[in-house]
Amino acid sequence: MNGPARTLAWLWTLALATALLARLAPPGAPWAGIAFLALAGWKARHVLNGYLALAPSRFWRRFFAAFVAGFLVLAAAIYLLPLAG
Repeated sequence: MNGPARTLAWLWTLALATALLARLAPPGAPWAGIAFLALAGWKARHVLNGYLALAPSRFWRRFFAAFVAGFLVLAAAIYLLPLAG
């Protein structure tokens, strides 16, 4: 298995993990929200590297990885903000 087929297999696996997490996680659990964001970041990485062909370009791969990571950290902070008070 190579290229797009491998990326598609990873995306199916991650989608299944997301569905299982949604079904099995207790409602309102903060760790579940963070796990959803982590799975979203992992999916974004596979889409960017596999389908958008950023894998050969180290600069763009790192740039988009940093952007996605920053966005996910910001989303996690906003999600956890009400729990801090």
